[in-house]
Amino acid sequence: MQRRTFLKTTAVLSSAAILSPNFTFAKEESNPFGITSKPRKFSITNKYSLNPNEEIAQLWIPIPKEESYHKVVHFAYKGNFQEAKVVKNNYNTKVLYVKWNKGEKNAQVEVIFDVIMQERVTDFSKATANANYPSDVKEYLKGTTHIPVNENLQKIVQEIIKDKKTPLEKAQAIYDWTVTTMYRDNSVVGCGIGDASKTLEEKIYGGKCTDISSAFVALLRNAGIPSREIFGIRVGKSYISSACGNADEKGFADITGAQHCRAEFYIDGIGWVPADPADVTKVRLAEKLTNEDQKIKDVKKYFFGSWEMNWVAFNSARDFVLNPKSTQYPLNMLGYPYAEVGEDALDYYDAKTFTYSYTSQERV
Repeated sequence: MQRRTFLKTTAVLSSAAILSPNFTFAKEESNPFGITSKPRKFSITNKYSLNPNEEIAQLWIPIPKEESYHKVVHFAYKGNFQEAKVVKNNYNTKVLYVKWNKGEKNAQVEVIFDVIMQERVTDFSKATANANYPSDVKEYLKGTTHIPVNENLQKIVQEIIKDKKTPLEKAQAIYDWTVTTMYRDNSVVGCGIGDASKTLEEKIYGGKCTDISSAFVALLRNAGIPSREIFGIRVGKSYISSACGNADEKGFADITGAQHCRAEFYIDGIGWVPADPADVTKVRLAEKLTNEDQKIKDVKKYFFGSWEMNWVAFNSARDFVLNPKSTQYPLNMLGYPYAEVGEDALDYYDAKTFTYSYTSQERV
């Protein structure tokens, strides 16, 4: 068992080791936070420990995306599992699937990956008014259970965009409405459920990042603009606010509860545009600011078209069936690890009873 596990791990290491970052550097834009285009590198260690008893245990772990701004340069895993493999799910979501047979009293796996990333900025001068999108992008115009496209939401978004003409003008109006109207509610568990219909139709405007990002995405889709959430995790110090990520003086951080959901929308001539309306609301609450304070105006402006990259992106999966198929499905999202012991799903919001821990070290 141990030798088979070691050999599997070595194979993954060998394939990952040949990867090297190949950034197309974005034009550096000035901002009031001191964020630059200099790449940042983080080493992340995830540890999982399950207690299957006399049941089969299965674990699905989201692993980082490969994007122009975000490269995985090392990936490895080890443990006492019976089976472990990287599989692709819907929405081009990569997952490490791990399985333990009945009778394993202390099921363990450790996952280590290094990611190098660069701040994302947007040149809005390239935007066109064209709304003819590529076929793969059109997937993000469709509704899902938690991100519906329907007549009720179309009426709501029309009140927001009013006489705006171009997709970019509409996106700006929707973003402005979202960060002004919605607010962070720290009583919400985890990142929130992200039920956009309930949020918008029942006017429940308080929530956390998934709730706020899902409302933003739903409004965009109902305005005919492709959009998607990006689920991930904060991994280091933020230069905007400690509310957006923290670490000690050596760059080490316990990130077990640092999951965070951002968003993107598609504009012809530019491509996918980053946004983070949820962090505008988080900074506003954490620093006891109002929409009229200059810092919130700066944060609001920055997060429409930019991402500070102290955050690892996982996937955009919503309302989908895992591969291999889990007992309980479909899954709302995969920003957290998902596990089943027998037919029972573990509470991924509760890291202590699940059990898992995440740590990060920034490399200079």
